[in-house]
Amino acid sequence: MASFGARLAAARAQRGPLCLGIDPHPELLRAWDLPATPAGLAEFCDVCVQAYAGFAVVKPQVAFFEAYGAAGFAVLEQTIAALRADGVLVLADAKRGDIGTTMAAYAAAWAGDSPLAADAVTASPYLGFGSLRPLLDVAAAHDRGVFVLAATSNPEGATVQRADVGGRTVAQLIVDHVAAANAAAQPGSVGVVVGATVLDPPDLSAVGGPVLVPGVGAQGGRPEALAGLGGAGAGLLLPAVSREVLRAGPGVAQVRAAAERLRDTVAYLAGA
Repeated sequence: MASFGARLAAARAQRGPLCLGIDPHPELLRAWDLPATPAGLAEFCDVCVQAYAGFAVVKPQVAFFEAYGAAGFAVLEQTIAALRADGVLVLADAKRGDIGTTMAAYAAAWAGDSPLAADAVTASPYLGFGSLRPLLDVAAAHDRGVFVLAATSNPEGATVQRADVGGRTVAQLIVDHVAAANAAAQPGSVGVVVGATVLDPPDLSAVGGPVLVPGVGAQGGRPEALAGLGGAGAGLLLPAVSREVLRAGPGVAQVRAAAERLRDTVAYLAGA
């Protein structure tokens, strides 16, 4: 199998750069007239799988599945399998981060041979970038990707991410570590996460891998204003949207139409 970086580059070129979220928040379940139960969760995800067929990347938010315990994880496994069967790349938004054998166990779950393993997973480096080494190694061995949190949009994040470390912000330090991890292979399979509404993003010009940009649409990020984010080439950017599309539901056709509108809006990023 080709590396995740290569698969992502091909998918972006063929199907556009939009990353679509599956966020089965209880509020959305109510809006879709679905119960906040594993059965309602499964029905919600079935609509998303059908609506998102043919898109490049889909990002299930793991927390909304985890809330239902084992039954929720079963729905997540089924959703990941169904999306991948349709040729969609799946990014599990798990934001895992720990040390030692615990991180190795997370790596096995999300980037190894587990039924939960997707094409890529998000991770938090704020126990030190080196703490991610087990995940990076397992992901590389299985041709999967890792997206590392760098600069997030929440106000609390700045207290850590903008702290100075020898003349660089912590966020810039994370980006530079990712650039080093990608140095041996292009396109790189290790990406960073930078919020669409971050006012002063880190320098992304040398990252060498994909840049996931959440917060587009309902959270305030303007899809037409992403080019040049942090100096990154537009061909690296992967704008992510969830509620802006899911609020169009519950019909498959309506969700798909909303997704297609946003895909068309960010299409200018695909081949740059």
